[in-house]
Amino acid sequence: MTSASLLTARPAAALKGSVRAPGDKSISHRSMILGAMASGVTEIEGLLEGDDILATARAAEAFGATVERLGDGKWRVTGRGGLQTPPGVIDCGNAGTGVRLLMGAAAGYPITTTFDGDASLRKRPMKRVTGPLASMGARFAWNAAEDRLPVTVTGGALTAIDFVQSVASAQVKSAILLAGLNAMGVTSVTEPEKSRDHTERMLRAFGAAVDVEEDGEGWIVRLAGGQALTGTTVAVPGDPSSAAFPLAAGLIVPGSVVTVEGVMLNTLRTGLFDTWIEMGADLTITNRRVSGGEDVGDITARHSALKGVVVPEARAASMIDEYPILAATAAFAEGRTVMRGVGEMRVKESDRIALMVNGLRACGVAVEEEAEGFIVTGGPVPGGATVATAHDHRIAMSHLVLGLAAQAPVSVLDPEMIATSFPGFVEMMRGLGADVTEAG
Repeated sequence: MTSASLLTARPAAALKGSVRAPGDKSISHRSMILGAMASGVTEIEGLLEGDDILATARAAEAFGATVERLGDGKWRVTGRGGLQTPPGVIDCGNAGTGVRLLMGAAAGYPITTTFDGDASLRKRPMKRVTGPLASMGARFAWNAAEDRLPVTVTGGALTAIDFVQSVASAQVKSAILLAGLNAMGVTSVTEPEKSRDHTERMLRAFGAAVDVEEDGEGWIVRLAGGQALTGTTVAVPGDPSSAAFPLAAGLIVPGSVVTVEGVMLNTLRTGLFDTWIEMGADLTITNRRVSGGEDVGDITARHSALKGVVVPEARAASMIDEYPILAATAAFAEGRTVMRGVGEMRVKESDRIALMVNGLRACGVAVEEEAEGFIVTGGPVPGGATVATAHDHRIAMSHLVLGLAAQAPVSVLDPEMIATSFPGFVEMMRGLGADVTEAG
């Protein structure tokens, strides 16, 4: 990704080809963090080498692990059986997942750590994680505004808690479980709906015992304190959140056939694909297999006549990051696509509801904004707009995909943050035939 201050997507001829999805961001973060907490060597293949993950890798090193890059996506983390006091501030850049999981991990050790991030991360609320960690015994000193970075965490001597989430969040659950590894007693997290379970799966791969009990639409996750982790081998599958962008382009650009190989198919991450199929998308999955403990497959998207749907609110936890690209594809669907129960979008890297509403309207799309969601009415998309992204990578990529099928070009401001989650996005899209150009 270049340092261009403007990227423009122009209406494309049919997109064709096969590409490989970048490594999954969630698993990449966790492999680094658990590798640093473990004893011994963790070998990682397919790591996403975006800015967010590199910030987590630097943090792992600051906490005392040896972190080596061996080649493209190949990394080795040698842990010392716990986190040590870092020599300075842990700067997590723009990585919301990174900072929240690292705070949970650090809270379990008798060390003091100051966490900070970039201007965007400093705007994101932290008490959803620090609240339960404080209940376990961790201490927090807010260095500026309360609930916002920077914050100093003093950990150790934790006591297990039984935490009931009102809204399912994998980040909150994961932070509590990582702290619970070094807490006295059995820590439990109850979720009303099932959030992604990568932490539970990966903890088991590193040798920890994690119990999961079905509880209505959700589940209860339990973990006993005092468990040691041992280094292991992690094969990172392709990120479905990243695969969504070339697949979306395949669905909305006439004549297109786009295949993305090696995509994770964990059912807690495929809500977008389920929704697209309900909208009439021609999506086919081949070469199903298991990689790194996760189901993966190759997904092919063909240009489709989409129809609007009401997205089940219970699906939000499995696709909260994919609503921007869903909204972009809904702009081309016949009828209304109703997306509700997604208020969490307002506290992501940006207020993603407001930015998608404003961007789509600027492109001539009919959108109704609600406090906890929005409704897109599809049809021909005029385009011809320059869209503000607030330095949010998903907002930028969603509008660039939109521009490939709009009647006039669509430009996005401040696209450099695409590198945080999808390095090589522009090059990949050009390889499929997309017309995406940059200006300084």
